[in-house]
Amino acid sequence: MRSIQTVYKIGQGPSSSHTVGPFRAAKYFKSLYPEADAFEVALFGSLSYTGEGHGTEKAIRRILPDVTVLFDHGSEALPHPNTMLFKAFQRGELLGSLRMFSIGGGSIRWEGHTEGGNREVYPQKNFGEILYDCYQEGISLKEFIYRSEGPTLTPYLSTVWAAMKESVERGLAAEGELPGGLHLMRRAKELSEARCYNENADVTMSRQIAAYAYAVSEENAAEGVVVTAPTCGSCGVLPSLLYYMQFNKGFPEEEILDALAVAALIGNVIRTNASISGAECGCQAEIGSASSMAAGALATLYGLTAKQTEYAAEIAMEHSLGLTCDPVNGLVQIPCIERNTIGAMRAVDAVNLSRFLVGTRKISLDDVIATMYQTGKDMNEKYRETSHGGLAAIYNSPV
Repeated sequence: MRSIQTVYKIGQGPSSSHTVGPFRAAKYFKSLYPEADAFEVALFGSLSYTGEGHGTEKAIRRILPDVTVLFDHGSEALPHPNTMLFKAFQRGELLGSLRMFSIGGGSIRWEGHTEGGNREVYPQKNFGEILYDCYQEGISLKEFIYRSEGPTLTPYLSTVWAAMKESVERGLAAEGELPGGLHLMRRAKELSEARCYNENADVTMSRQIAAYAYAVSEENAAEGVVVTAPTCGSCGVLPSLLYYMQFNKGFPEEEILDALAVAALIGNVIRTNASISGAECGCQAEIGSASSMAAGALATLYGLTAKQTEYAAEIAMEHSLGLTCDPVNGLVQIPCIERNTIGAMRAVDAVNLSRFLVGTRKISLDDVIATMYQTGKDMNEKYRETSHGGLAAIYNSPV
């Protein structure tokens, strides 16, 4: 597996596959043809169906201002549902072309190559092998990660956490209508400041976590800067829990970074053995993965064992299986914003169960990851980020 330092990426929303990935692809392709005076990009699959609502063209134009963007709704088989064909020209003559793929979480691939190379940091292929090695050497998951990653990990995690905190705080301060035409109002500030009559501690905790998840997700919907965790569409799940644990429960920054590291390891295992792309496997690959990562992070903060941590991550993913990606009007707003809150609370429940029932479990994290991937492959294409099914098809849009 590659370094976990490729899991979290800081970029503009609303979609890591549809904005961060294409932005990086455009930047790379431009570097190949610095002499070009014109470019053309054809978008296929999910990028074609929801790229306008997801801001794909806008992301590409930040690198290639005068590019011609084509939305190709053809039905031919694609190597990946997020496929792009870049072409470079000089004085009307074709210099070269390259087919590229936005594979999830802002990562890209082209004709057999992956952005950032293929350097392997972890010889282990799955979580079971990681657990075995930790047991054999008598070390915790976080110790295993820091030893594998080396001294560059802590500065990376510090930068990531700073960006996550900023996205929460900007979202809590902002008010007004989100862009896109659904006339959806921001709710994070309202949630944070509201208080029910006789509100108990459990309700307060849920409300605050919800406010933080809404804050980040609304920033993402407004095309603000967020962190892929593991995607932009699921960017509110992990930061909401960690922000709550630091600022409402007093956990020190060092422990928050450890939790971020374990969460990234879980996300790394998922993307290596399955997918974190909604266009490839539905929202189970985005919110399900984020909830699994958040469960692992929370278990780490609570000092649970590696097996309890794995179990918490497995529960969170197992009960996200089959979750469809059906964004209304191709916008990362309905059901995405609310779904980030549900994913965060599922992580809390998963950790609470794992504390007591770890010895009774029958399903491993690797089993449920494999199941998620197969479920995604079996899922009808209209439920995989095309806005052709589910809520996207039924909702009577005011636009």
